[in-house]
Amino acid sequence: MRDFHLPGRSPVLSDTGMAATSHPLAAKVALDTLARGGNAVDAAIAGAVLLGLLEPQMTGLGGDAFVLLRPAGSDGILALNGSGRAPAGASAEALRDAGHETVPLGAVDSVTLPGAVDAFCRLSDAHGTLGIGDTLAPLIPYFEAGVPVAPRVAFDWAEAADRLQGAARGPYLDGGAPYATGRRFALPGQAEVLRRIAAEGRAGFYAGAVADDMIAALRAAGGSHTLDDLAAVEATWTDPIFGDCAGADLVEHPPNGQGATALLMANVLRRFDLAALDPWGADRAHLEAEATKLAYDARNRILADSDHTARLEHMLSQDTADRLADLIDPKRAMAAAAPLAEAVHRDTIYITVVDRDRMAVSLIYSIFHSFGSGLASERFGLLFQNRGAGFSLAPGHPNEMAPGKRPMHTIIPAMLREGGDLMPFGVMGGAYQPAGHVRFVHNMRLFGLDPQSAIDAPRCFADGGALKVERGYAEGVRADLAARGHRVEIPATPIGGAQAIRIHADGPLEGASDPRKDGCALGY
Repeated sequence: MRDFHLPGRSPVLSDTGMAATSHPLAAKVALDTLARGGNAVDAAIAGAVLLGLLEPQMTGLGGDAFVLLRPAGSDGILALNGSGRAPAGASAEALRDAGHETVPLGAVDSVTLPGAVDAFCRLSDAHGTLGIGDTLAPLIPYFEAGVPVAPRVAFDWAEAADRLQGAARGPYLDGGAPYATGRRFALPGQAEVLRRIAAEGRAGFYAGAVADDMIAALRAAGGSHTLDDLAAVEATWTDPIFGDCAGADLVEHPPNGQGATALLMANVLRRFDLAALDPWGADRAHLEAEATKLAYDARNRILADSDHTARLEHMLSQDTADRLADLIDPKRAMAAAAPLAEAVHRDTIYITVVDRDRMAVSLIYSIFHSFGSGLASERFGLLFQNRGAGFSLAPGHPNEMAPGKRPMHTIIPAMLREGGDLMPFGVMGGAYQPAGHVRFVHNMRLFGLDPQSAIDAPRCFADGGALKVERGYAEGVRADLAARGHRVEIPATPIGGAQAIRIHADGPLEGASDPRKDGCALGY
């Protein structure tokens, strides 16, 4: 139990249904969807789509989504890959010839086809109860009338407004300036897009006027994207991957997501008696940082589109983890591992919903960097993701950019199975996500924290040659880490964000949401 003398949040408890996400209005709309007869799938789609208006720097219809789903009455977990592919005209060789060593973040070459809308439509058709039209209809007035901008959103907006280019500057700037806290922001063009999807399903987005608008904008920017590329977008059902994390079953999305990185990191840290350490001390922070470097280096070498990831079993084996653990010096930091294949970012939304029948949805949805590529369509104002920056340009690399290929993705939903309990959860924050999954689970399993306290706890992350340590750590811990050879930094922004709902086998739903964001968990 938390200390009620100190600022903090109590876990949210309810019996019937619950939603947790990074904006209160999205959580409320998800609950409203449950209350009017929808299930967890309908509610998660509604909340996620609305977050494209509430947090437009993080996500939108031009992005990708990944889902883990535990259907009602089942012990099985399904995975849906809603990530788009590179256009048929994509060429790593052309970018190398132009002098690029990485895919340029704000260029049309970084734009992959948007997969989220197809994923939402397929998810709704296969497991929803309302249908995509009834799910989306109540969201349209919000997009038309607008909503007041929340504080964390305004903070992010001010940081990233200079990424907006051309047609994106009209709808996403307030008279040329970033939207400030409390200013009303609307996307009436996307209200029309939602009407078309509600009426026609995926065809309302991947064909007709909306598709024409997207492809015209991409072609005008010099892209090779075609209507055929867009029409070919298809979310795919797949199987999750599993591993032990502090004695519980950690469920992750398979490649092209980076969930295997979390499982490898958990296996590396099994070699150390973390439970005997101060949870907020330098020893634990150091071991996590070293395990992060090693696991992320493996990620950068191995993970790619599932059709090109040939060494997944090697990455998931305990023998591999043991060999990596042998490289860790408990008292000295190693040099940073190989640089990330993609530029680091922190721009993603996550929502989890559980309904009365205990269907559970873990859904993550992103346009990659803040405001994606910074490019948008002219008529409807659809921002394009720059997920193609997740590709490598190294010749022969498994994740090398190629036509029709999915890039390695940083966004990963998760679930945790603990005996009879199940907990869908997610940790936003781009590259931080695998490390965030492991730290969150360890906070609960090794140090006895409830989900809300586990989310509230301070974070650190070995990132880009530095060890970023939040202000929640004591100054003496930072000094100790620096003495071990880490280049310690206090990050300008908090590290990540998280939400979770624990489904107690013999009790209520227990929700948690990160105070680093604007959101909350709500139940009824």
